[in-house]
Amino acid sequence: MIRIAPCLLFAAFLLPAAWAQEAALTRRAVELRDAPGDQARSLASLPAQSPVTRTSERRGPWVQVRIAGGATGWLHLFDVGPASAAPEGGGVAGSALRGVTSLFGNARPTTQTASTSGIRGLGAEDLAQAQPNAAGVSRMEAQRQGDADVRSFAQRAGWQPAAVEPLPAPAASPSSSAPSGGSPAQQVAP
Repeated sequence: MIRIAPCLLFAAFLLPAAWAQEAALTRRAVELRDAPGDQARSLASLPAQSPVTRTSERRGPWVQVRIAGGATGWLHLFDVGPASAAPEGGGVAGSALRGVTSLFGNARPTTQTASTSGIRGLGAEDLAQAQPNAAGVSRMEAQRQGDADVRSFAQRAGWQPAAVEPLPAPAASPSSSAPSGGSPAQQVAP
């Protein structure tokens, strides 16, 4: 009994590490990045359906993975899917055989794999660590089009000006003095 206790304790420490490693596949051709983010340096190009192992590390929508060669990098959460078991083969014949065997009490429950993923919203820590991206703002502003360019595009596309009636002013509710997020000075008189 005394020898079993240390082994159980050791196994208890190994289980979380084993669960933290999850087999997965890339959903499409992707770049393995050295850090989370689209601007990070590419370590390798991975074709679609490449086997990877997810680690427990995650930063926003990025997950850390290990590839077969041993390199560790980052992939976007939406580019990684579960490594599902091989599909049961046989088509119609396999389906018929499964139906016959179920008559004799050897039915296996059918399983379906569903892949879900989510991206959490911004938290206080994310906002505290946020850094302005002046270069990104400059690139965005360089895409701005002038009034003449917009009118030229609309003309080439065959768009015609149309008169649109303005929306009616919202009725003020007697129970509140200001709309949500506004002040009484911002209210529109009916």
